[in-house]
This record gives sequence, structure tokens and C-alpha cells, in this order.
Amino acid sequence: MSAEVKVTGQNQEQFLLLAKSAKGAALATLIHQVLEAPGVYVFGELLDMPNVRELAESDFASTFRLLTVFAYGTYADYLAEARNLPPLTEAQKNKLRHLSVVTLAAKVKCIPYAVLLEALALRNVRQLEDLVIEAVYADVLRGSLDQRNQRLEVDYSIGRDIQRQDLSAIARTLQEWCVGCEVVLSGIEEQVSRANQHKEQQLGLKQQIESEAPRERQDLVQVELKGLSFLPWGCGVPAACLPLRSPQRAFLCPWPADNPRFMTLHLPHPQYRSHLL
Repeated sequence: MSAEVKVTGQNQEQFLLLAKSAKGAALATLIHQVLEAPGVYVFGELLDMPNVRELAESDFASTFRLLTVFAYGTYADYLAEARNLPPLTEAQKNKLRHLSVVTLAAKVKCIPYAVLLEALALRNVRQLEDLVIEAVYADVLRGSLDQRNQRLEVDYSIGRDIQRQDLSAIARTLQEWCVGCEVVLSGIEEQVSRANQHKEQQLGLKQQIESEAPRERQDLVQVELKGLSFLPWGCGVPAACLPLRSPQRAFLCPWPADNPRFMTLHLPHPQYRSHLL
């Protein structure tokens, strides 16, 4: 595909070089060759040449008008002026139909088959799908054919030539886009500021907790059970100090394990378990 694009660029440059020195009938013939050449879909540079513009006031005015239709118009525009324009070859028809699909894709990305059939003057879906596949291979557009829903879904399409009278509308659209970007950027900055404030609050709370934790660890934990005092958790206490029948040891441990502020005294009988809140 990249090699094809490279050849297309070379062909377009060759046509432009030939057009600089051509006039009259030779220039009109060259324009027809450009309109039929595969891969050439941009004609603005050709239209800007003074000798090409002179054709509009000559016997080849219809050829100049046909060139403007390929540059800015659609296949429907050609059909509306077909009586005053030169006939098209099959290759030129397909190219103008490709450009017409590009124009539709610039307005909507999901184009129903019915709209395409009418805009391109095709008789059946098979012709339409073959034309779209040909446009995809020519790198004019990228997308997929949704046969179930009868529509073309366009992901990408080439840009077309722009008329001078359209520049103001394009500038206005770009200005609106810039304003929208500024609004979005302002919202993002506000969210970042809020996130930073929340982060600072959490860091301050963390530092406060860490500064208070050593003092709490130094507090003596005592559990009173049936009038007896026990040392902090983790210290073993002889069973002789407890009113038990068999010599066993008692241990004070965290319960549950994920919160050391709750302590459990593990003894043989459940009645001796207590919690230190």
C-alpha cells in the first residue's frame, strides 16, 4: 500500500510539471488524463495554475468546469450538469463516486446503503459494495461494510480540496473547537487541584496518626478478669495465678488479628475470654 501511495505522488508531480507548459487542447487532454489516473484525488494545485484558469474563458470551459466538479463536487453534481460537461469514462465515474463517498463520510460516519445508492446512482448493493472495496484498496477511505444493518461504517477518509469561500466556515469551526478545548482544560485543572488538596489532607492525617501511634503503644494494657490483673498482650501468665483446676498457661493476644486495640485472653474455657476496647 505504501508503494502505491508513492507512485501516486510521483504521477501527480509529473502531471503538474506537464501542465505548467501546456495550453489549449493539449492542456484539456492532460486534465482528462489526470481525472482518469488512478490514485490522484487532489486537484487544488492544478486549479491554481494560471494557464488552467484561462481555460474557463476558452473553448475548453467545459473541461475546466469538469475539473472543478472533481475537486469540489460529487457525482450528483455531475449528473445535474451532464449536458454541459464532457462524458466520463468508467474510471472517471468510479473516481468521482469515490470522492462522493468521501464527502458523505465528512458529514456522517455511518452511511446507509440507501443513501449511497441514491447519491452514486448505482442499481444494486453488489455494485455499491464493489465500489467501496475498490475505494478501500485505493486508500481513499477505511471502514467496514455492515451487511446486516445495510450501512457503511467509515473510520477514516482522505481530505478533499477546499474552496476559498469555505475558509471562513472552517476558521469558525476551529475557533469553536479551541473554545471547547479551553473549557475541557479548565475542568481538568480544577479536578487536579481538588485531587492535590485531597492528597495533602490525607498526608496530614497520616502524619498525625503516625505521630500519635507511639504514645498509644506505650500505654500499659491491662485486663481484669475475676479480680486478677494481667500484663499486656503477648506476655504469658502462669496458670497458678488463675482459679483453674489444671496447670496451664494463659496468653493475651490481638483479636481479631487485624486490630490490636482488641485483645483476647486465650484460656481453656470460653468464659475467661474478654475484649479490651
